[in-house]
Amino acid sequence: MTTRRTILAVVTPLLLIVAVAVAFLTVDPLRSLTGAAPPIEQVTVERHVLDGDGIALLVRVGGTAPVRIAQVQVDGAYWTFAQEPPGELGNLSSAWLRIPYPWVLGETHHFAFITRTGLAFEHTIDVAVATPDTNSLGVLGLVGLFVGIVPVALGMLFYPALRAGGTRSFGFALALTIGLLGFLLVDTLQEALELAADAAPGLHGAAMVWLVAALAFVLLLAVGRRKGGEIGGFALATSIALGIGLHNLGEGLAIGSAFATGAAALGTFLVLGFTLHNVTEGIGIVAPLVQERPRWPVFIGLAALAGLPAVVGIWLGSYAFSPHWAALALAVGAGAILQVIVEVGGLLMRRSATQGTSWASAPAVLGVVLGVAVMYGTALLVQA
Repeated sequence: MTTRRTILAVVTPLLLIVAVAVAFLTVDPLRSLTGAAPPIEQVTVERHVLDGDGIALLVRVGGTAPVRIAQVQVDGAYWTFAQEPPGELGNLSSAWLRIPYPWVLGETHHFAFITRTGLAFEHTIDVAVATPDTNSLGVLGLVGLFVGIVPVALGMLFYPALRAGGTRSFGFALALTIGLLGFLLVDTLQEALELAADAAPGLHGAAMVWLVAALAFVLLLAVGRRKGGEIGGFALATSIALGIGLHNLGEGLAIGSAFATGAAALGTFLVLGFTLHNVTEGIGIVAPLVQERPRWPVFIGLAALAGLPAVVGIWLGSYAFSPHWAALALAVGAGAILQVIVEVGGLLMRRSATQGTSWASAPAVLGVVLGVAVMYGTALLVQA
């Protein structure tokens, strides 16, 4: 009986809320205030594909009224196009516009979409290159391994040096990890918000980035402490690898999209920059293991957890990139990184209390500062 009353107490207000919302939409008391206002239209290009048949653009519309794309201009000239699905597009719906335009490798192409109301929306392909097809999976996979697995594994090679330093180096290594991850957190959020700004305005990408990051942080923190207390050792190293892996997934999405749009296909400097930047991530992963003796399979598993998502990200970014989904992936990574920072900070404070020293000692402060400085220095090598 108590359960039935509890369910009724929860369902009743929800039903009333729905009823009030339906009544408000049906009566529409604001109709007299908005009836004379012109309809608002929005058209956002989320992805483009260049192949032997021409150019295909994935557009998403928004606004207060359905949008019908009446004409398409390419480099100042009107071109025929096929829309899939055809007809008007409702709020937040998407469609492919296929244009049989003879694009030129390496050239810049400008587009204008004219709706039936006469509004024009523009889009530019800065560097025209053929979109990778399934034949490029192997090459893109190797790039992902080079960006993800290789640098993380190289960073892990610093484990013997960290271990040789003894107890003092353990606290320094934890502080260094906090500095590395702190920079990574800010960088991840910045990238997520930039991608959210490129998404359709109706998706409220920026707000979703903050909400998803917060939810990911709370959920991962709850899962990590489901047995009570704080985590350390191998469990903490796994959490760090997971957070870095989620970040590398978003990083892979950005690299894959850059290859697909020509922004990175003209050189290897971007890939080399990301690789050097990610070496420091391996140091952060092995820092909690300094006082343990893990076997080689543990290191291999941690490297795979942190690095393989970069391969998946590059594949998805090359073939199915979408700004809002990439932003949400990075938001999850940001939440995971924040959870790891909290856990590493807790471990550092516990170790300091056990040794009777301050957690804000000179080596700890130096480790945090050095971690941020190293990440910033290697980030300068990445020119997107």
